[in-house]
Amino acid sequence: MPHAEIHTDVHELHTQRNGRWYFGGLASAGACCFTHPLDLIKVHLQTQQKVKYRASTMAVYVVRNQGILALYNGLSASICRQMSYSLTRFGLYETIKHWMTADNPTKPLPFYQKVMLAAGAGACGGLVGAPADMINVRMQNDIKLAADKRRNYKHAFDGLWRVYRYEGFRSLFNGASMATVRAVLMTIGQISLYDQFKQILLTTSFFKDNIITHFTASIMAGFCATLLTQPTDVMKTRLMNAPPGQYKNFMDCLWTTAKLGPMGFYKGFIPAFVRLAPQTILTFVFFEQLRLNFGIVIYINDNKNKS
Repeated sequence: MPHAEIHTDVHELHTQRNGRWYFGGLASAGACCFTHPLDLIKVHLQTQQKVKYRASTMAVYVVRNQGILALYNGLSASICRQMSYSLTRFGLYETIKHWMTADNPTKPLPFYQKVMLAAGAGACGGLVGAPADMINVRMQNDIKLAADKRRNYKHAFDGLWRVYRYEGFRSLFNGASMATVRAVLMTIGQISLYDQFKQILLTTSFFKDNIITHFTASIMAGFCATLLTQPTDVMKTRLMNAPPGQYKNFMDCLWTTAKLGPMGFYKGFIPAFVRLAPQTILTFVFFEQLRLNFGIVIYINDNKNKS
């Protein structure tokens, strides 16, 4: 009888894999290696005061004047940004979510709790990642400037050191307030909505926990994230790329952008979505593959969940 009881208990358990806190940073850094040229084109479009180039013509302009490798200008800063910004927001979101559902891992959080958790994680990520984000914007925009006005950072850490040394510590956080607001909206649109879309899809009989579901949920989240973040993304890019004294404050930048009309805040929307959709898809596909293959194994008692 004791053997039979043990046998029954084993069959009452099944396993679930949860992601580790650093998976989001690794997945985001991997994704940016593929999407960096799109991000660079987006930055160039957003920093135009007058629209001279569209996405395709901007890409041709960059390649013709600087060469094909110029599309990867600032890649080190982009990776540095993901390993600070995305590592923080994914790490906080996943860690706190797993802690909140520890008593019943199969029961998802209510949507409003996901949104609140994503907002908090995004705010922390935006603040932590602001210095690398600023260097990323500057390095990407450098090739558009005249040779005597370029900053010519060798890599991300060179840029961070030179800003600290010549412009002061506070300059590392130029545009940090806008970056934080954007990070809150981005994390809500990306992480919490991905989580919710995935949950909804898995309740149907058409989807399983596989790459098809991950792809579908991520492209839906990517579109929502672009809608939420594009106005703040334009403002953040302008503030971070501005030389000292160009804008008196945030409101001055807002007013200057508003002169372009309402669509000035959605400048570069198509390339932003074209860039964010693959970034979101690749991030969550990489994240889910890391989770399914290397995640923490959780043992779940089926009888306990049923009761």
